[in-house]
Amino acid sequence: MTKTSIFQRPVWVVVFALTAAIAWGWAFPLIKVGFSAFGITADMTGSKMLFAGIRFAAAGLIVLSLARSNGRSFKTGKTNDWWFLLAFALMNTTLHYFFFYVGMSHSEGSRAAILNSLSTFLVVLLACACFKSDRLTSRKIIGCAMGFSGILTLNLGGAESGQFTWLGDGMIILNAICSALSNLMTRGLSHRIDVFVGTGYSLTIGGLLLILPGLAFGGTLPHINMLGIVCLLLLIAISAVGFALYNKLLSCNPVGRVAIYNSLIPVVGAVTSCLCLGETFHLKYAFAGGLAALGIYIINKGKN
Repeated sequence: MTKTSIFQRPVWVVVFALTAAIAWGWAFPLIKVGFSAFGITADMTGSKMLFAGIRFAAAGLIVLSLARSNGRSFKTGKTNDWWFLLAFALMNTTLHYFFFYVGMSHSEGSRAAILNSLSTFLVVLLACACFKSDRLTSRKIIGCAMGFSGILTLNLGGAESGQFTWLGDGMIILNAICSALSNLMTRGLSHRIDVFVGTGYSLTIGGLLLILPGLAFGGTLPHINMLGIVCLLLLIAISAVGFALYNKLLSCNPVGRVAIYNSLIPVVGAVTSCLCLGETFHLKYAFAGGLAALGIYIINKGKN
């Protein structure tokens, strides 16, 4: 009788997926506070890339160190697997977080958190198209429709309640698309290399691919101080723990069953951004977040 992995046991799937989602929700205000502490302004693209690159490269090295200490295999199946790892690093880390950090500097954290939930619904739909283990059901269609309705609700109302901008919302949408695609690629990663090792490589390589152009564009951390360092350390921990748990869950469970827990990210992100940053919590944020949460509940109500 084959022993079921802890990452496949229903209770632990919930615990690990919620841990990753809650941690990522806190990233929204921490990034904004980190930008302010280090003196990184909206027009300092190189500095934003450097800030993001340091975060992910450090997180990747931590994951790789833990994988090595636990005796995990660093071997890949074929030579061309490294090309897949590079593509995964670009999608999962470099492009994903380049768009995210640019978007965050031009948008309120609470608004970006809700808009970022787009990736959850894209993953559910794309997984049904790509994997036999994820079937498209009426619940998923209705749930995704509710979620997309919530996202559209963000752009209702006048300018005082927040409107669509390409550098803000547009970048967050591109980030969500990269996130959804990298979620699907994780299944392929698990067939090529140990998932924890692959995650470590992805974060390290992706982080370096942010640091190098960031430095080339004149990126710096203008004001080094304790608050900025604490924010950066917390973000590094969030990435190391969140990605290691989440990618392992994706590798051994139906993608839709795991990704659906990301619906908690916009709720945590919106609330913590308003509490930590003093942002105005517009009524439409609550309505949009409620629709997104309802969509998640409908999708996750039965078996996926």
